[in-house]
Amino acid sequence: MAVLDVLFVHNNFPAQFRNLAQIMSRNSAVRVRAIGARTAPGLKGIETQRYSFPNHDVSAVHPFARRFEIESRRAEQVIYAANMLKSTGFFPQLIYVHPGWGESLPLRILFPDATICAYAEFYYLPSGTDVGFDKEFPQFGVDGETRVVLRNAATLLALADASYAVSPTHWQRSIFPVELRPKIHVVHDGLDLQRLRPRPPEWSASIGQHAFSPDDEIVTFVARSLEPYRGFHVFMRALPAILKARPKARICIMGRDDVSYGSVVTGHNSWREKMLAELDGKLDLSRVHFFGHVPYDDYLALLGRSQAHVYLTYPFVLSWSMLEAMALECLVIGSDTPPVAEVIQHDVNGLLVPFFDIDALSGQVVDALARPDQYAHLRRAARQTVVQNYDFLKTSWPHHVRLIEEHSYSSRLTQALNAETTQMA
Repeated sequence: MAVLDVLFVHNNFPAQFRNLAQIMSRNSAVRVRAIGARTAPGLKGIETQRYSFPNHDVSAVHPFARRFEIESRRAEQVIYAANMLKSTGFFPQLIYVHPGWGESLPLRILFPDATICAYAEFYYLPSGTDVGFDKEFPQFGVDGETRVVLRNAATLLALADASYAVSPTHWQRSIFPVELRPKIHVVHDGLDLQRLRPRPPEWSASIGQHAFSPDDEIVTFVARSLEPYRGFHVFMRALPAILKARPKARICIMGRDDVSYGSVVTGHNSWREKMLAELDGKLDLSRVHFFGHVPYDDYLALLGRSQAHVYLTYPFVLSWSMLEAMALECLVIGSDTPPVAEVIQHDVNGLLVPFFDIDALSGQVVDALARPDQYAHLRRAARQTVVQNYDFLKTSWPHHVRLIEEHSYSSRLTQALNAETTQMA
């Protein structure tokens, strides 16, 4: 019978908590539950209390307060979901929550004695990070910058309530107010390196409807959504030179047509449509493949064939895809922006180019395709970087156990988790 209750709260559960929730759910002394939105994927074996969250008209609310209005309504739904769990006898001693959608707001009141860990993913600043980085797009005035700063309201309240917090990279921690940093520990979500292993190129001779020959030079680009925040516009502008210089190059682009971060495109249905219109007549579209959102195994297969993997980002949160590519011994050509430069050292375990330098990007990709043997050592070093620093079982999980031990009032909790660590060792 379970002696410890652990709760994960994330509107899109499991999201960043996938590995953590899975390992805890395998412990017979721990009972794991989750709260998420109706559309959350969930995890097999973990009961998820889902809530509905219909669209709300916030036009009558002051623009500065509209985000907090929506977060407050979501928090109300979390109260109902949490009370449903309490009615079943579930009272968490440990809670993990992503505060970005307001779901953390009622948790300390609902569970006053729980150890709460907040996921400190990003702190919005009016300048110096993502805002104002790309001068191609309209810049915010004072009103816009004020709205940006006010996006932090729920996160700040969550950090005040939290027993401690975790942030996935040192750079992401560094942009939080200095007064809060002592409460925030750098613990990456971690990767499953048993699954993420380099494979021989022939392992992925075909992906879906696309067949590849051994002579094809595969260039990969991955983003949840194809948008400027992840450098999609810069990458597309580099393609004419790459395709001209390397006749056997095949460009494999994975990502959805919606917008995850930043503004929606104007005049077109998607950024993909906009960039194809801008580059009309300059691309051999028979060698540019848009895969959309692909199954995970197909995604790994494409990365397994990649001879040059491009990862670009504004100064923003680091994507799992870059580390996954490194784990598979891809040659990553990344933007020289934080937090990419926190992981990749130029010409040591990957390559860095200035975010906006299209010629530098295309030139580096062309050279990588022309001289693959010259970069083999970077591929091996890339995986070694991930093995040393981002292996969930060997790095992230032990760090979580130490933090729970330092901040939990429940000796039974740390004893159970330490037992799990010992069993896996």
